[in-house]
Amino acid sequence: MGDGAGRDLECQKIMDGKASNRNGSKKAIPSCCLKARASAPELEAKCHSTVVSGWFSETQSSSDAASKRIYFNNPMWPGEAHSLKVENILFKEKSKYQEILVFESSTYGKVLVLDGIVQLTEKDECAYQEMIAHLPLCSIPSPKNVLVVGGGDGGVLREISRHSSVEQIEICEIDQMVIDVCKKFFPELSVGFDDPRVRLHVGDAVEFLRQVPEGKYDAIIVDSSDPVGPAQELVEKPFFDTIARALRPGGVLCNMAESMWLHTHLIQDMITICRETFKGSIHYAWASVPTYPSGVIGFLICSTAGPPVDFVNPINPIEKLEGAIKHKRELRFYNSEMHKAAFALPTFLKREVRLLCDSATPAGGICVS
Repeated sequence: MGDGAGRDLECQKIMDGKASNRNGSKKAIPSCCLKARASAPELEAKCHSTVVSGWFSETQSSSDAASKRIYFNNPMWPGEAHSLKVENILFKEKSKYQEILVFESSTYGKVLVLDGIVQLTEKDECAYQEMIAHLPLCSIPSPKNVLVVGGGDGGVLREISRHSSVEQIEICEIDQMVIDVCKKFFPELSVGFDDPRVRLHVGDAVEFLRQVPEGKYDAIIVDSSDPVGPAQELVEKPFFDTIARALRPGGVLCNMAESMWLHTHLIQDMITICRETFKGSIHYAWASVPTYPSGVIGFLICSTAGPPVDFVNPINPIEKLEGAIKHKRELRFYNSEMHKAAFALPTFLKREVRLLCDSATPAGGICVS
């Protein structure tokens, strides 16, 4: 064993309180261990149930008290967890609907967590926010009326505001506390609320959509949480029916659609429902987001019957929209090349959804190739 490895093991024993010299007396604590102790990870662990020894992990539950083991068992990704080093917990409180946690990480900046699940980080939020907004809006000419479901952090609003053709941006977010917390800790995202075209509705999106006039929106973007608990109904047919009714002919939906590595069955279910509901095109796209489970996130993007929509080749390219690239904040992830590339799918995914491609809908059907 090399000297460096030996020192590492010795330091770990000291931190665990197990090291002593040969005559039984305690050794002096090395400077590296003093520095580690100064951060008091054992105290930090008491600050929040998902933070243990200074590390946040999604979502953890203790089991088998006798063995003192911890199992990472979120139903959406059983058997695995992504961990981030916590520098400081900035906010933790329960709203009417969920637990909200904000912490400063050592590598991804500030992190927003809802019910133990990472929603965004300052470092990689650009990939998700930019793609879920511009994939639909760059696929139709001159969108004017846009609805965001969820998205209380304001990031999707920030991206929609790059499109000068948009006249009204409505957002329906159920949790006012999410909005307030993000305005305090994530101003680069919540700046989206400052746009005068934005109209905020705080309440249940399902009920809100039931009251919306038929054919009102050019685009609807569903920035929802994972489909567990109350969010389950946001991936069921009645919800998609209300969205289709609220879209104009040739209107488009972009819906968060999980990870192709973990949730192929959910993707299949969502595509099946959308084929029954939307009579235009149906496509699946994806992007890399390191702090999401498996490091990727998918988007289900659909159009209603009407003027055909070519999602793969943007008719409304962001590069040709005056001032769009640097509006509010310069684009960091999305461009027309990334737009086209997002629809290129790996062989295993095309194989697993092949049964859904056996027949085409009248306006071109689902495209997963």
